[in-house]
Amino acid sequence: MSGSAASLWQRIAAQGPLRERFLRGIGSSVKLGDLQGASSLGGDFRGLRGRSVLIATEEQLTAALALIELDGIAARMVLCPPGRSTAEIESIARQAEADAILYDTDDQRAALARLGMPVRCTASLVPSPGAAERGHPTTTQPTEWVLLTSGTTGEPKLVVHSLATLAGDLQTSTAAATGTIWSTHYDIRRFGGLQILLRALLCGGSLVLSDPEEPIHDFLQRTARAGVTHMTGTPSHWRRVLMSGSAQLLDPAYVRMSGEIADQPILDHLRATYPRAAIVHAFASTEAGLAFEVTDELAGFPESFVSRTDSQVQLRIEHDSLLIRSPRTSSHYLNGCAEALRREDGFVDTQDLVELRHGRYHFVGRRGGIINVGGQKCHPEEIESVINRHPRVRMSLVRSRKSPLLGSVVVADVVLNGAEAAEPARDAASVTVRNEILAACRESLSAHKVPATIRIVESLDMTPAGKLRRPNA
Repeated sequence: MSGSAASLWQRIAAQGPLRERFLRGIGSSVKLGDLQGASSLGGDFRGLRGRSVLIATEEQLTAALALIELDGIAARMVLCPPGRSTAEIESIARQAEADAILYDTDDQRAALARLGMPVRCTASLVPSPGAAERGHPTTTQPTEWVLLTSGTTGEPKLVVHSLATLAGDLQTSTAAATGTIWSTHYDIRRFGGLQILLRALLCGGSLVLSDPEEPIHDFLQRTARAGVTHMTGTPSHWRRVLMSGSAQLLDPAYVRMSGEIADQPILDHLRATYPRAAIVHAFASTEAGLAFEVTDELAGFPESFVSRTDSQVQLRIEHDSLLIRSPRTSSHYLNGCAEALRREDGFVDTQDLVELRHGRYHFVGRRGGIINVGGQKCHPEEIESVINRHPRVRMSLVRSRKSPLLGSVVVADVVLNGAEAAEPARDAASVTVRNEILAACRESLSAHKVPATIRIVESLDMTPAGKLRRPNA
């Protein structure tokens, strides 16, 4: 099993004083300094040494504490995202050969006990005789970190990383410094959120965690009270913020997007809303890790990224697909998946399609998300980018509808800005917006890509990962 030379806790402790640094959930908070002689795992976690541990807690805070404590102790840690049924958790535990299960509510214990040794994790720390072991490199063993893919195209895969492939050189990041207070819309049990947790922990910062049940206004208010300086999420997350009427509660120094295509309209809206913030969008995948960050506030990425030789991460475009070769690529898929994670030459095919325009590559969609209209291909994200340019549009979702003549046609659901979103069917105004959107699509897109119908809706569904829920994905 692969791992980093120092455990996560050793790297955190090396950042200096821990007294003012914290991890904060919706109802509880833990100072990192309090972990020096205590544990969230019932006092003595040494019984988990060498085990495969499934982290199935409901709260993000307890999951984060478990990761800190068990890296370098457990042989394997499996991060189970929330919302999984008992049957799904059982399947994950079986694939991961888990022999210990972490939980944090009484309701979970009975359901999970049969899957392995149940261990309760709590944000209420207790003194631990084993805590000193976390600080001794001689007691550290390599730990596998196992993440689940989103599973949008089928059964999620279990992807094996180490702390080294996940964290890389985060401590040299220019995007954060000691004293930074991070927050993220992502769940830290998914790749995007885990990256932010590690950035906060390894760069001397703190982190305010989100909660999927918390109203967006309350979350923004809570992060503002905590003094959050760095906030991250998907473009869909940020569109929800901008639609909420509470965006001005934040005054961030740094705004970051990843997980979906960051089109020019969302970049421009964020610049107008947060004039003092650095606006960054990044590309990463659970398998290949972080590929690059774009800091010039333009959609897509420069062609020069593909040919650069000054980076450990190499990019290649083949058959319009983005390929990545990186030292931060995960090692393999876990048991039960025969699919090769990378090619023989080390490149990972992301299945994300790009198009070169005027010296810049633009993402146009996923290979598996193409809509076929009478034999001609459409990428939903390309059409959404055109729709989202309309000043009264906040977000849109393009999908297919069966057609007896063409097989499929393109249709679009559109959410309008602010007060307009609350009354989506206001007749004359709605007709005007629809006509203007259609005119813009006809001007910018081929005829087969123009939506056959446009429906004004109040909201769009999002996946637990914070991405638009795409029926054709």
